[in-house]
Amino acid sequence: MTDDTHNNVLASDAERVRAASDAAISGGASPEARPVIASEVAIPMPAGTCDAVFLHPETGTYPGVLLWPDGLGLRASLREMGRRLVAAGYAVLVPNPFYRAARAPVFQGPFSFQNPTDRERLRALVAPLHEAGAVDQDARAYLAFLDAQPQVDRSRPVGTQGYCMGGALALRTAAAQPQRVGAAASFHGGGLVTDQPDSPHLLAPSITARAYVAIAANDDARQPEAKDALHAAFASAQVPAEIEVYPGTLHGWCIPDMPVEGGVPIYNEAAAERAWRKLLALYQVALA
Repeated sequence: MTDDTHNNVLASDAERVRAASDAAISGGASPEARPVIASEVAIPMPAGTCDAVFLHPETGTYPGVLLWPDGLGLRASLREMGRRLVAAGYAVLVPNPFYRAARAPVFQGPFSFQNPTDRERLRALVAPLHEAGAVDQDARAYLAFLDAQPQVDRSRPVGTQGYCMGGALALRTAAAQPQRVGAAASFHGGGLVTDQPDSPHLLAPSITARAYVAIAANDDARQPEAKDALHAAFASAQVPAEIEVYPGTLHGWCIPDMPVEGGVPIYNEAAAERAWRKLLALYQVALA
C-alpha cells in the first residue's frame, strides 16, 4: 500500500468515525430504554480466579467489550460505565485486574495520589501485571469468557477500552488478540510510550484493530513527544488510528469518582462526555 493510498484509507476511516460520532451525539438508546442484566462472575485464570462483572441486555446477542479499569480497579463507577455500554448495545465484561492480590473493590474509603501509603499499595497491586506474559494471558482468558456467553455475537469483532493503566492494557489486548479485537481505545492511558522494548506503542505492527487514543492535557505537557511517537507507530504499521489531546484536562478526567487533588477536580464532565461519544463512534464503525 502506498503512502497516498494509506492516507486515503485513514481519511475515509476518519470520515466514517465523524459521521458515527454525530449520530452518537444526537441519538442512541438511553439506559432506561434497554434493561441491563449484571452478573457477578468468577473467571478461571492461569494465576487464580478473577472476580468480574458481566453486563448485557435482557435479550439478544451483541458485540462483546472488554473494559479495563483504571488504577483504582473494579468499583461502582466502572460498573456504571458498563451499564452505559449495554444501553448502547454491547455485552460488557469489567474484570478486577488485581485479582491476584485481592477481590474488588481493592481500595476502601478515600484514595489520594498524594498519600505515600496509597501510592505504595497501588504499586504493589500493579506489579504482577508487569510480569512477562501476564496481560496477554489475562486478555486471552477474558475474551474467551466473553465468547462463551450466549449474549455475545461471536460473528462480530470485540472492542476493548481502558482508562489510566487500562489504556495500555487495551492496546496490549489488541496486539495479543488481533484476530478477535476490532477496536481499541485508550483514555488518559499511562505508559503508552516508554523506552522499554515492550512499550505499547511498539506493538502497533501486531494490531489490526482501529484505535483511538485520548490524551490528557497535563500528560501531554509532561511527555509532548508521546503523541508523535504514537502517530508514527500507527502510521508505519498502517493501523487506522486517531490520537487526540483533550485541552484543559487532567489525567483521569473520564472517571466520575476520581479524587479532588489540590482543590481541583480531576473529573471533567464535558470532556468525559465528548470522549464517550468518540468511543461509541469508534465501536459503531469497527464492530459493525
